[in-house]
Amino acid sequence: MAQTIDPVFSSAVLNTPELALDDLDLDALSQAMGGLKGEVDKNPQTAAIILAGGTGERFGKEGGKQLVEIAGKPILTWSAEAFDAVGDIGLIVIVCPEERCGEYLKRAIDPFPFVTPIVVAPSGPSRQESAFSGLEYVPDEYEYVILHDGARPLITPDLIAHTIATLKGNIDCDGAVVAHPAVDTLKIVENGVIMGTPDRRVFWNAQTPQVFRAGIYRRAHASALSDGFMGTDDSSLIERLGGRVLVVEGKRDNIKLTVPEDYLMLAAAVRTMYMQGAEE
Repeated sequence: MAQTIDPVFSSAVLNTPELALDDLDLDALSQAMGGLKGEVDKNPQTAAIILAGGTGERFGKEGGKQLVEIAGKPILTWSAEAFDAVGDIGLIVIVCPEERCGEYLKRAIDPFPFVTPIVVAPSGPSRQESAFSGLEYVPDEYEYVILHDGARPLITPDLIAHTIATLKGNIDCDGAVVAHPAVDTLKIVENGVIMGTPDRRVFWNAQTPQVFRAGIYRRAHASALSDGFMGTDDSSLIERLGGRVLVVEGKRDNIKLTVPEDYLMLAAAVRTMYMQGAEE
């Protein structure tokens, strides 16, 4: 059942000055979030695909959520800047609705000083098809492909670099996925009836980024397309081929902006990061 969005609540969230975080110093905030590291030594082996194809329907924001601002900067910009600050990233592919690619570039990319080349690719009807579209823009020279939800703006360059390094350091593995351990009790439910309670210690909540060796990732997409398989994340495509995927522990504040309530948590997390940075 689709979640109903209260447009009044959505508008109130997005237009509350305290939540807009306009009082924060932008450079200090960038520093606190892991950016502004000076000149980046680029030795790229990895291409990044940032998925920004969502319509924002659940968020209740006309025109999509990717251009919603944190401290005067679109969330898509924050995500892209984190990857730009990683030396191993040689290309950033932003996947967005074809009719809005120009607007995304104009508002979220062109006004900001990026070092890494950035291209746009048209999104598809599903997340998986959007990822495949982005993959088609990645040249064969790249050994690794890393994917990220554009609506997770609190990702840091350090976590991106650590995720890539984790895969590179395990030659018998095919991917690495950022996730955090489940903390809530989980229930198996059929027709509204609880059938069991699994051990939550073996469950992790998957996030992004997710990085893979480019060769098997391409094969995984080809296999999924041939078989009509639709996964809920990129790792599931690798897993169904028998690939080994590592988990990299992330943070619960790596929030994905999906509904208006998420912006409340996002604003609180950003302000906390800012204050912690100011104390250092």
